[in-house]
Amino acid sequence: MKYRIEIIRSEHDAALSRVIKTVGAEFNAIGDGFGPSDAEVLTMSRYYSDAQNSRYLVGLVNDQVVGGCGIAPFNQSRTVCELRKLFLLPESRGHQLGRALTQSCLEYARSSGYDQCYLETIASMQGAIALYQKLGFRRLDHSFEGSIHCACNVWMIKDL
Repeated sequence: MKYRIEIIRSEHDAALSRVIKTVGAEFNAIGDGFGPSDAEVLTMSRYYSDAQNSRYLVGLVNDQVVGGCGIAPFNQSRTVCELRKLFLLPESRGHQLGRALTQSCLEYARSSGYDQCYLETIASMQGAIALYQKLGFRRLDHSFEGSIHCACNVWMIKDL
């Protein structure tokens, strides 16, 4: 599968929102406390910019959005960022797109001066968890204070 990665633009918003909600439903991650229910999902391009020390990347196959992943400060921290909303449609999994998106986000985080990257997910997303572990994330016993995703049950951190 041939894909390309781009920084999110407003023309990606509707398709990305559908991807995030579709994948959220696939893993029963719908409702308060899960990322697909965040207000930003409707217009992701408005919430991520270099001026905010954040970036969201989309993965495209045949010019169609098939997923994405982002980085943003955790609770306005200047040293800890959060890997956010890595969601891929089923047909785009297993082709290294998730790895490429995540690695690009981590490179952005390092170049932006972050020291650590935190993430939250759910135990049923085993493929994502395996990827995170291969990339050097380690599990935590609990969420960071200030987390808004109270329904997540897996928390991880990586030193950058």
